[in-house]
Amino acid sequence: MDTTQRTDQQRSADRRRRELLEAADRVVLRDGPQASMNAIAAEAGITKPILYRHFGDKGGLYAALAKRHTDALLDSLRAALDAPADRRERVEATLDTYLAAIEARPQVYRFLMHPADGGQPGDPGFDVGKHSAPLLRRMGEELAQVIEERLDLGPGGQQLARVWGHGIVGMMHAAGDWWLGERPCSRAELVRSLADLLWGRLAAAGDRVGGPGF
Repeated sequence: MDTTQRTDQQRSADRRRRELLEAADRVVLRDGPQASMNAIAAEAGITKPILYRHFGDKGGLYAALAKRHTDALLDSLRAALDAPADRRERVEATLDTYLAAIEARPQVYRFLMHPADGGQPGDPGFDVGKHSAPLLRRMGEELAQVIEERLDLGPGGQQLARVWGHGIVGMMHAAGDWWLGERPCSRAELVRSLADLLWGRLAAAGDRVGGPGF
């Protein structure tokens, strides 16, 4: 098999994988954590064994969907952090970006963060700790890197940046999960309250010399 043929086959496989993920997204938007492999296969117009061939099992499909949505969310969060505004406005914009994302697609959020709620007979839900914890860990590490690159935290700054990164993500997740379920206040009120909680130490830290600024 020559290089051109291998490249064409890879492109075809990548395109087919994207199509299957788009079909899975449509089912998740409709069914949330109850999304089943049978329903996704039917939406894609294929049999379940073909779906298994592409993703291995429901956990493999979940991981692919999780990466797809986490990549998109991280891109949005980075854009909020890079917006031309003062630091407080960018902190609020970043918090609002996360909350807006889970508010706009609550079924996707529940599928990713509460997968054990779903599942059909013979098609069990996910182990929420096994599958959703790595998503939060990845977001924490990404935010830690942003903080370390932009703020001068002095000696031990790398470790402090990781503490802050994971702490902020944990706060956003816990507060957002509670808010999405109960809606005790407006999104804007929640954003302001969370920003107030974070602001003291963030306001005091200086920008790293030569960095992009925070």
